[in-house]
Amino acid sequence: MDVKDLDAKQRMTAKLQAAFAPASLEVIDESHLHAGHLQAGNAKETHFRVKIVAKVFAGRSRLDRHRAVNGILAQDLANGVHALAIEARAPGE
Repeated sequence: MDVKDLDAKQRMTAKLQAAFAPASLEVIDESHLHAGHLQAGNAKETHFRVKIVAKVFAGRSRLDRHRAVNGILAQDLANGVHALAIEARAPGE
């Protein structure tokens, strides 16, 4: 199956799995919490929270971790994902 055939949550999960091989990963669709907000309207799949634990984040700053996740999901952010909250940690943190 091509990632283009997946919904936003599935697509982002697949991209993050492939890029970081995380020990744990949650991609949570929080769009329903923002329905009716000025920029969100009634759109779906617009607001997400990513909770990721991966070895690659060890020794990296919070900013570097967020940049890495944003870089992997840049296309999604450019094509409909309006907001992305990121909780990125290394194992044991």
